[in-house]
Amino acid sequence: MTRALIIIDIQRDYFAGGALPLVEPDAAATAAHAVLESFRASGEPVVHIFHVATDPAATFFLPGTPGIEIHPLVTPLDGEIVLEKHQPNSFIGTDLANVLANTGADELVVVGMMSSMCVDSTVRAAAEHGFTVTVVHDACAAPDLTFGHTVIPGATVHASFMAALHGSFATVVPSAALVS
Repeated sequence: MTRALIIIDIQRDYFAGGALPLVEPDAAATAAHAVLESFRASGEPVVHIFHVATDPAATFFLPGTPGIEIHPLVTPLDGEIVLEKHQPNSFIGTDLANVLANTGADELVVVGMMSSMCVDSTVRAAAEHGFTVTVVHDACAAPDLTFGHTVIPGATVHASFMAALHGSFATVVPSAALVS
């Protein structure tokens, strides 16, 4: 199997001082960095994906703001693939499927933000495209969510989405399983 690392939306707006800080984004970015360095060391393909809002009602990832910048812990190197997206699913409106075909990847390792939105959407789509998918759970983060009058803590949101993906759409592992 040929693996590729997909880094989804680890962008400044999700960190302290950003427009939509997640729960524990620094820990997730640190784990993602470790996985990224492991892929770089082995020469395996890396694809960076970042979101830019196109909806006029959007409140984060606004064009021309520092919030859309990729976080320094996972800054792309020259030669690494970088794709801009405008939808939660990283395959929609991007060249991701062709990029992955060109790398020969049939297995994807996914890290990123948000567990409950873009990571979930992309992982499900990748599985539907026939990829074997591994999600690195400690290299992903989620926000607190509200449903009705109930606040769901970000850690619970994250765990729920990881549980839903594991087995049906992906294998969910800690970063330690991939980093030597």
